[in-house]
Order: sequence, then C-alpha cells, then structure tokens
Amino acid sequence: MYPNLYYAFKDLFGADIPALRFVNSFGFFVALAFLAAASILTAELKRKSKAGLLQPVDEQVLVGQPATPWELATNFILGFVLGYKILALFFLSPEAKEDPQTFIFSGMGNWPLGIGLGLFFAGLKWWEKRKRQLPQPEKRTVRIWPQDRVGEITVLALIFGIVGAKLFDIFENWSDFLEHPAAYLLSPAGLTFYGGLICAAIAIILFARKNKIPLRHLADAVAPALMLAYAIGRIGCHVAGDGDWGIVNTSPKPFEWLPNWMWAYNYPHNVNEAGVAIPGCVGRYCNQLPQTVYPTAFYETIASTILFLILWSLRKRLKPYGAIFCLYLILNGIERFLIETIRVNNQMDLFGLHPTQAEVIAIGLIVTGIALWVFLSKRFNSRVVKS
Repeated sequence: MYPNLYYAFKDLFGADIPALRFVNSFGFFVALAFLAAASILTAELKRKSKAGLLQPVDEQVLVGQPATPWELATNFILGFVLGYKILALFFLSPEAKEDPQTFIFSGMGNWPLGIGLGLFFAGLKWWEKRKRQLPQPEKRTVRIWPQDRVGEITVLALIFGIVGAKLFDIFENWSDFLEHPAAYLLSPAGLTFYGGLICAAIAIILFARKNKIPLRHLADAVAPALMLAYAIGRIGCHVAGDGDWGIVNTSPKPFEWLPNWMWAYNYPHNVNEAGVAIPGCVGRYCNQLPQTVYPTAFYETIASTILFLILWSLRKRLKPYGAIFCLYLILNGIERFLIETIRVNNQMDLFGLHPTQAEVIAIGLIVTGIALWVFLSKRFNSRVVKS
C-alpha cells in the first residue's frame, strides 16, 4: 500500500513529490484522528455547557510580565528539535531521503539549523511578551469553560497515548524486546491501542479532577470522539500495512462485486517490510505477504464508524449521565473481541487459556462497562425515588 504519502500521491495522481516521503501514512491518519476527536469533544462540551451541565472555573493569571527564562528555554528547545531534525530532512542526500524515519529516530541532525531555529523561536517569544508587557504586571480573573481545555486534553492524550501504546506493545512482545530493545524503543512502529487508551485515560482523569470537570460528563463527551478517532486511526493501519492484519484467508470471495483487497490482501509495500520481496521492486518497502490475509484494520474502520454513529445518535437520550461512556466500553470491547478471532496477535498463557492481550482487555472493558452502568443506574433510580 502506502508507507508514506509519497507512494500514495505517486500511485493515485502520478505525482512524484520526494518531500512527501517525510510524511508517514500512519502518522498522517493518527493526526487526522486527533483533530477529529478534538472537534467532536469540543462540540459536545459546548452543548453540555449550554444545557447547564458544566460550569466554568475562574482562575487568576498574571499578565504583562516579560518572558521568563523557562519560556525562552522551552521555545528554544522546540525550535532546536524542529531545525535539527525536521528542517534537516530537506538537506539529506537522495539515498537518505528514501528512509526519513530512520533519520528521525537516529542521533543525526543539522546543528546550525537547530541552533538557528531555536534562537528564532526564543526571539519570537521574547518579542511577543515584550509587546504585551506592562509597567507593573497585574493579576486578572479569567473564566475558563471545560471546552476551553480541549487543547490541553488533546496534548495529554497524544503524549500519554503514544507512551502507553509503546509500553503495552513492549509488554506484549517482552521476549523479543529483551533480544532487540533498540528495535522497539527507537522505532515509530509497534503501538498497542489499548495501552494508549488506558494510559491516556488515567492522565485525563487526573487532569479533570484537578480542573473540576465532572468526570461523567467528560466521559460521555469523549466516548463518541474516541470511537471516531479509532475508526480514522485504523485507516492509517490498513494503508500503511503496519502489521494489524488478520490470519491467512484463502476462502473464495463471497460477493463478486467486492474488491479483492476488502476480502483477502497481501499488503504490498507494507511499512513493516514483512513477507517476501516484490519482483522488480528496488529500495525500501519492497515486501508483500506471501499469502493473502483478512484486512482486519479495514473491518475495524467500518465497525467503529457504525458504532460512532450509534453513540452520536444516543448521546442526548441515554440516562443516567455516564451511560454513553459505559456503552462505549461495552461496544468497543465486543468489537475488538470479535475481530481478534481473525486477527494475528501474540497469545498469552493465562490459567491454561491462550487469549491475546487485546482479548483480555476487551473482556475487561465489557465487564467494566456493564458493572459501571448498573452502578450508575441504581444511584440514578434511588435519587429519582427520593425526589
């Protein structure tokens, strides 16, 4: 398929744009998933705020002060990283441009570009603060609604989601990790969704408590966003061929009108470079699977899109508050448990059984969703009776 956007544009439009090699297909769709989730979450929090279910928090901020050493340092570091790594990509040799991901995760870079862009970013921050500086800094009260914090929530989800996804992938492949630790720690591949979900959820819960955002309303608002983000992210898995495919499928196609890749696919040019060499292909991403497999990532995109529409249609009607999130846990768990029956994954040895890590977590999500829904319903019904 398309390990990066260069392959996609060349195949679909006949455009040969070498710079697109820098844009990993999976990363591109993950970025789209975060943007879509942030948009859905913002819309839901605004709706709940208008309905009086969420309240703002007044905070005091100090305005009119000059840029602090910490602000200048963080802006310099950000600029340095972008210059040292990202801008340096455009000055690579033609051979190095064939594998920009390896460059990103190596120690190589361009020092002059890094220092120059770092100083530029620090200078911009100093100038911005200088324009707003007051003779005497003063405290002002700012009213912040929950929807105003979506940017912070998204950043937390991104950081802890990636860290959690990488950690759970390492745990799932512990024996291989011990033999090849660098291949796991320095590779952009190998991310486990449930690991990212769990770690990001913990971080967001702590953030919500700190900023007095009701957890049940936040959970209900984030549930459809998570389902849509998962659907979009799985497009990236399928397009890039990152290993999230199914077991070998040699069964006859059930419907003639169905494209072959929707039923059995060998993932040519997959980003994992798994399988056998493609005849006549030279360079990176020249492998394809020796046998066709179920395109499970594509199936999950379809299923998750349908589940998102279900959650979205019920979000205003389902009671008690928190029930939409419970339904998300149940539906997500069922969907993942079912797809695992035709998906390639490492099995665990658990009390004589051999489930995959995803199956265990999926069952946990289903049980948690049901139990939490029963608990919330009992509390809701008892309050109705008392009133």
